[in-house]
Order: sequence, then C-alpha cells, then structure tokens
Amino acid sequence: MRDGGCGLGPYRADLVETYWRWEQHPASLVGYGRQQPESLEARTEGMARQLRGDNIRFTVYELTGDADAVPVGVATLLPDPAVRTAEYVVMMAPEARGRGLGTAATRLVLDYAFHITNLRMVWLKVLAPNRPAVRTYEKAGFRTVGALREAGYWLGQVCDEVVMDALATEFTGPSAVTG
Repeated sequence: MRDGGCGLGPYRADLVETYWRWEQHPASLVGYGRQQPESLEARTEGMARQLRGDNIRFTVYELTGDADAVPVGVATLLPDPAVRTAEYVVMMAPEARGRGLGTAATRLVLDYAFHITNLRMVWLKVLAPNRPAVRTYEKAGFRTVGALREAGYWLGQVCDEVVMDALATEFTGPSAVTG
C-alpha cells in the first residue's frame, strides 16, 4: 500500500539488524519506556517468533521519485479477533522522524485495519510527554480517550500513558484501499 511519499510493505527478516538499530536508539528507548537495550541475538530470536505470529506487521517505506523505497519504520497491529479491535504500535527510524512519515504510515495502517482486516476500532498507548507522537496520532485520526496514571517513565520521571483510539465509523479522508 502506498500514499504519496509513504508506503507499507511486508515485515522482513532480512531487515532485523536495521529494526534492531532503530530500537536501540536512545529516543526509541525513552519513547517506549524501556530501560535497557536488547542484543541483536535476542532481537533475531524475537523476530523469528514475530514472523510466525498472528499480528499484522509492516515495514514502513519512504518513497522518493524513481529511487528504491527506503525502510524508515515498523508498524504493527495486535488484533483481538473476538471483538474486532487491535492495538497499534509504530516505531520510526530516528532519521525519519519529524517529516510526516509517521502520520502517513499511521493513516495507511488504519486504512488497512478498517478496509481490509475489517476491524472496528484501533487503540494505542503513548507516554504523555511524547507530544510529537501524540500530535502524529491525532493528525492520523486517533482521539484521546483517557490515561493510565503514572503508568510509565519518561527521562527517569514517572508519567501517564495516554490512551487513544480510532473508530472505523469515523475514519474519513482519502483511502489507498477504496480509492
């Protein structure tokens, strides 16, 4: 799937080292509230499990002219088929942040979730001090629905996790799926 300068493709085992490098960047560790890095060996083992799982995973690509598509992130839907909902998780490469690619990727994943997977709602959690991420999600169609108080850490300080959701019935705008 593609929309303008952003596209989604399959999650790829040959990119495990690239994904791992993005995940080890200090901004990613802070953004996810993790306190420790992971070895490449452990990440490689985890990828093997992820590729066999039921989650819907994408590589996010920046599309520029006639050049090859450049991997710039990973997006995942963690579906709950019993209730037709999914949790959304995205990670953009540090060098890709701040250019609108996260918003474009999130809209494409919501388009896929609502028009291909037929989910009725997608939700996410984001650390409250991560204002750029909150703005990205809002631009893509998510709304704040609550907070988990003191559920996370940001730069060594306790913080809330903001809970956001997007509903299929409220998803508007152009669709890469429906045309």
